[in-house]
Amino acid sequence: MTRMKLSHFGFNLPEELLAEYPAENRDESRLMVLNRKEQTIEHKMFKDVIDYFNEDDVLILNNTKVFPARLYGNKEKTGARIEVFLLRELNEEQRLWDVLVDPARKIRIGNKLYFGDDDTLVAEVIDNTTSRGRTLRFLYDGSYREFRIKLNELGETPLPKYIKRDVEASDEDRYQTIFAKNEGAVAAPTAGLHFSKHLLKRLEIKGVNFAEVTLHVGLGTFNPVEVEDLSKHKMDSEELTIDEKAVEIVNTGLKEKRRICAVGTTAMRAIESAVSTSGKLNEIDGWTNKFIFPPYDFSIANSMITNFHTPKSTLLMMVSAFAGHDFIKRAYDEAIKEGYKFYSYGDAMLII
Repeated sequence: MTRMKLSHFGFNLPEELLAEYPAENRDESRLMVLNRKEQTIEHKMFKDVIDYFNEDDVLILNNTKVFPARLYGNKEKTGARIEVFLLRELNEEQRLWDVLVDPARKIRIGNKLYFGDDDTLVAEVIDNTTSRGRTLRFLYDGSYREFRIKLNELGETPLPKYIKRDVEASDEDRYQTIFAKNEGAVAAPTAGLHFSKHLLKRLEIKGVNFAEVTLHVGLGTFNPVEVEDLSKHKMDSEELTIDEKAVEIVNTGLKEKRRICAVGTTAMRAIESAVSTSGKLNEIDGWTNKFIFPPYDFSIANSMITNFHTPKSTLLMMVSAFAGHDFIKRAYDEAIKEGYKFYSYGDAMLII
């Protein structure tokens, strides 16, 4: 197989196919089913996904929870409105955070930013990390728990930038999977957004097993790839936990040759970051910066659910590695022709 380059992943995506809103009901988005062996494409509804799973098959879910990571503050003296996007907490005691600021050129070390109507929360810029990245120290009179509550009150749902509308109340619920538990993501693991309580219950009744992993999605997932040679692209590190219970469910499924489905590229990255030499899943509590692009041999999952991704994204590269580049190209051409919705609030694909 020829070495894939960035230009292999470009395609023209009509702007109207970028979903601004999710489907009215979670499990009623559209579902395109790709069968790798038969090279066939079917068009279904997401709730039909249940027809492709049997007793003791395994669904691997990323149970990370999105926190309201986008804040708006005012710069001292000038009062200029500054967007602060919380990436990750660096030090709980000192209340240090890694953030992105916009507009960045106005924000220098030593500047103070004020948040909320009463300015009870203040942040001081203590370091520059990248062109838009800064390290902030938050100043707040109160316990750590009260500080986190305050951050949650002031923050808003971090919808991706391509969604041009304002954040609405419904986004708080819809930009979160129903199995979200462990707070720490700044973007939703979007393939999981299609599961409703009712659909999960039906899968459970059918005897499907759920293995939960936690990968806190960072913005690195969406960082544009800027090098033609993909082996030179560096992914940001993201925090990852896979516990004993998940390992047992997945490895039992492997041993019994069941269908093992990674729900989303984040679940797939999580499990591929924790593979033993014998091809089993290991427990892990750490970080991963794994970047999957073709050609790549997958060890654990033999199927995956994913959304439709934007051109030249690392997500599209992973999906191409899993389904085959030419097959994905054909599927995406058909998706555009059929008016499937793309990206975070878009439709879904099941690859078997």
